[in-house]
Amino acid sequence: MASRIRRRLSLRLLLPVLFLVALMAMLMLRGYVHSEILADHRVQSPAASDRVPDKVLEGGPVLDTRGGRAETLRVPDRHVVLTFDDGPDPDWTPKVLDVLKKHDAHAVFFVTGTMTSRYPDLVRRMVDEGHEIGLHTFNHPDLALQSKERIDWELSQNQLAITGAAGIRTSLFRPPYSSQAGAMDNNSWPVTQYIGDRGYITVVNTHDSEDWRKPGVAEIIRRSTPQDGEGGVVLMHDSGGDRHQTVQALDRMLPDLKDKGYAFDNLTEALDAPSAHSPVTGLELWKGKAWVFLVQASDNITGVLVVGLAIIGFLVIARFVLMLVLSAVHARKVRRKGFAWGPPVTEPVSVLVPAYNEAKCIENTVRSLVASDHPIEVIVVDDGSSDGTARIVESLGLPGVRVVRQLNAGKPAALNRGVANARHDIIVMMDGDTVFEPTTVRELVQPFGDPHVGAVAGNAKVGNKDKLIGAWQHIEYVMGFNLDRRMYDVLRCMPTIPGAVGAFRRSALERVGGMSDDTLAEDTDITMAIHRDGWKVVYAENARAWTEAPESVQQLWSQRYRWSYGTMQAIWKHRRALIERGPSGRFGRVGLPLVSLFMVLAPLLAPLIDVFLIYGLIFGPTGKTILAWFAVLALQAACAAYSFILDKEKFTPLLSLPLQQILYRQLMYVVLLQSWITALTGGRLRWQKLRRKGGVSAPPGASAQQPQALDGSPVG
Repeated sequence: MASRIRRRLSLRLLLPVLFLVALMAMLMLRGYVHSEILADHRVQSPAASDRVPDKVLEGGPVLDTRGGRAETLRVPDRHVVLTFDDGPDPDWTPKVLDVLKKHDAHAVFFVTGTMTSRYPDLVRRMVDEGHEIGLHTFNHPDLALQSKERIDWELSQNQLAITGAAGIRTSLFRPPYSSQAGAMDNNSWPVTQYIGDRGYITVVNTHDSEDWRKPGVAEIIRRSTPQDGEGGVVLMHDSGGDRHQTVQALDRMLPDLKDKGYAFDNLTEALDAPSAHSPVTGLELWKGKAWVFLVQASDNITGVLVVGLAIIGFLVIARFVLMLVLSAVHARKVRRKGFAWGPPVTEPVSVLVPAYNEAKCIENTVRSLVASDHPIEVIVVDDGSSDGTARIVESLGLPGVRVVRQLNAGKPAALNRGVANARHDIIVMMDGDTVFEPTTVRELVQPFGDPHVGAVAGNAKVGNKDKLIGAWQHIEYVMGFNLDRRMYDVLRCMPTIPGAVGAFRRSALERVGGMSDDTLAEDTDITMAIHRDGWKVVYAENARAWTEAPESVQQLWSQRYRWSYGTMQAIWKHRRALIERGPSGRFGRVGLPLVSLFMVLAPLLAPLIDVFLIYGLIFGPTGKTILAWFAVLALQAACAAYSFILDKEKFTPLLSLPLQQILYRQLMYVVLLQSWITALTGGRLRWQKLRRKGGVSAPPGASAQQPQALDGSPVG
């Protein structure tokens, strides 16, 4: 049995966990491509050059160290090879290409793998317009500080990106932070030799425009112009910042030098050598395309996630502000001296207790009811229990308590059966694992003094809060559910009468057709239906009920899965309220959007806060990330503290709030994600019965009260 439960739990977790893992993988890929992961920005200090051959130090800008050679080549006179580093850039590379095309000039673009992966179309355009591509590593580290394995990785990843972008490989390479051949030293020379062993030709420069300094157009042109008709390799940049001076300098320099007889070719054209490009086909081509596709997907997904993070940030703050402000409004309204819903409600009411295998809890439940200080009849509807629930109730012999048996048909059918057997016009509904305080029923029915009130939500509390999971749910009930109900009361769009403690006017139930089994959240379904029929639904804060919360992860999962999925079903069922007129339209255009935003969309997007928290903690900025997380926690703590003050609760459980945010909240995320998956795939859930332990006894104060029969006299 235990193995089957573990297997079911594993299957339930599998898809959501896979989704979250894929999400983190996409973020990791995005961080890698944006040089937030594995980037190394160290730069080697200059060193001696006594181990560099003189012919290299005094030679040309093209270094061929393949096969153990140490040869250099110079660009012929009247030829200028323009080279651009660090791109492609989405803003400046197109402008550079436009100027080159305008003046019929070719160049060499030494691209990084990070930028190529993100902007493959620009690399494809470079190749199509006759320019050459060279490697400039993937993440732009100083290779003199890297291991051979890291160098190989930088080269292969850069080639992979170029292959995916343009379907080619290149044999040209330029090291980051390189200068002229004469600047080669004992640290960079071994790297150049190793690069040559890998089949690459290293290209440095003869003229550095220093355009990255933005020294002015005239100075860029001066530094880029060869003297006395010499050839040269000019270093420029098409990325890494504002390059408008570079673009302007090109537009002036190209026609001027062409008029002086200079040709602007790519490197192999200038050297009259075979092209540095070679086409890639087969598996390697598809690997490159797959890489580019994944990088594009990670960028797009991250963009969507950032928007989602902004949305959830707004929703979280908006919900907290609304809860704090409107809860204060509600508390001020119902607690002011002389407040009354209407004339006191003193007539007897019917209390329905749907019960299915509640043997461990039902005695506590029924005894708490007969201790009520309001005249009631109690109807226990036994929904085909197999554990003797009905016999236990009958054996108690309590006055005013009846048992109605039926074959197992589900909770909605049991409640409808109870309504049919009820003698009174006000119907209180509760769960079989819940106990009422002596004043609960009286407080719960007072709002019916207002003839427009059709249903009342009570104050459900966790009775078994002595364990950690119970304490976390206690925080959730006090802070989330009850502050929410105060807020929704003021906005007149209460979405749910809790099954643990709620009351209905019989005529309101009859007009909407009673409880329905169309959804797994029959309490939400009936509440929305009553709103649409034009009734008011309000919250009675003093109508306290103590319910047994799930004590295991498995049981908690089952309960919240049903709640989440049932809420989605109810929203979908009542979707026509969005376009209807009258009370239904008001609820549809106020209540449904709020419920959808705060109870469905916000919890779905909330994991983004934690995903980006993990990302920020690992890859930075760590300090700002921690500060932001504590700011959100402080806001939640303030809300929680205020809600505990309103409910007159001790603050002790709030000590576990940080741990709740780290552990409990993540479980709720996965449950909601699974509910979304079930909804989107058209899956259906059966009723999921929780296993009760009978951990909630009669509430404090019950023993001090004398129960009353229907005539108001004490019973003993």
